Amino acid sequence: MLLQNKKMNTQDIKIEHYTYLLPEHRIAKYPLKERSDSKLLIYNKGIREDKFCNIPSLLPSKSLLLFNNTKVIQARVLFKKETGAQIEVFCLEPVQPADISMAFEAKTKSVWKCIVGNSKKWKDGKLYKNIAHAGKTIRLAISRKQTLEDAQVIEFEWDNNEVSFGEVLEAIGKTPIPPYLKRESEQLDTLRYQTIYSNYKGSVAAPTAGLHFTKEILNQLYDRGIKTGNVTLHVGAGTFKPVKSKSIGEHEMHTEHFFVDMETLNLILEYKGNITSTGTTTVRTLESLYWLGVKLLEGNKDLFINQWDAYQLPKHYSLTEAIGKLKAYLIDNDYSTLESYTGILIAPGYEFKVVDRLITNFHQPNSTLLLLVAAFTKGEAWKKIYEYALNNDFRFLSYGDSSLLYKGQ
Repeated sequence: MLLQNKKMNTQDIKIEHYTYLLPEHRIAKYPLKERSDSKLLIYNKGIREDKFCNIPSLLPSKSLLLFNNTKVIQARVLFKKETGAQIEVFCLEPVQPADISMAFEAKTKSVWKCIVGNSKKWKDGKLYKNIAHAGKTIRLAISRKQTLEDAQVIEFEWDNNEVSFGEVLEAIGKTPIPPYLKRESEQLDTLRYQTIYSNYKGSVAAPTAGLHFTKEILNQLYDRGIKTGNVTLHVGAGTFKPVKSKSIGEHEMHTEHFFVDMETLNLILEYKGNITSTGTTTVRTLESLYWLGVKLLEGNKDLFINQWDAYQLPKHYSLTEAIGKLKAYLIDNDYSTLESYTGILIAPGYEFKVVDRLITNFHQPNSTLLLLVAAFTKGEAWKKIYEYALNNDFRFLSYGDSSLLYKGQ
């Protein structure tokens, strides 16, 4: 039974009004054999069902479909102490070098912010692991550099200056599947917990709405005259962070790193009013672009969006004005790509500026992702959508089924 919700200011929202009972057996622990065989719930005032393989015919022709082309890294590395105790190091984001591309290209040394599992068993000193790479054995060592409130800073060192850190992770890392799957990652996850259009390494969680797409579907989109484009937002572990505070105003939103090129900015202007977002990470990126443009229009050159900016900045600027200002910023600075960070929190009360339709999976109770869906569909619609999915055998969470949601009026 879904709980009732009251209309209120965004920061006063109680998370208990945005939850539902998710039975364990409704969580998809593994993907379907074929990516596009998932069920598709369509919400456009009413609710109906279809198959994801039909998505090209369900989207308006001459519209724009945007993807997040980030690539999941093999972020989990296991070490064993001489005592037999197993230590798991989960790489979250680079510290030195801080640039994600440079971090993967680093030779002999790279420093990362990490979550360390079974940390109490690692008292001090270095931990070692041998890596087989290109017929050679590489010695990898890790050491603690700093303890943070929610993580640790770990230095990785290896004894071959021809091997990059990206290659080290590819050789020994494991796919960081979501904790709610309650199983170890397997070989199939290396392929299936990755979109077919993934391109830029940097995420520790997949933009899972895109896991249903196949090359055949992409070809059909082209044949239908549906334009596609990309943004890049590197998904952090914070995407799984539940809202533990009673009110949304007390929740600290995670921050994520994103990139958008000039071509995509032009597409947004060309197709404004007819844009479909693949996944909540793409939504976060697209909506953040508008507010970055507003900041520049207001004379604020701090190109970062915090969780409350969208509720506090002026709202009278058009999308054309905001994106136009971002384009001018890139041209003036001779940049081809906008790089920024966003901690935007999209919850009921938010007015969408860029996205008109949303393709997304079914999200956890008490999550910011569910709040985003509630904001997008407006009012009580999210409850009807989730009740329908629960009552009609839809599979939930990362490896689950999909939905095509139209923006509520």
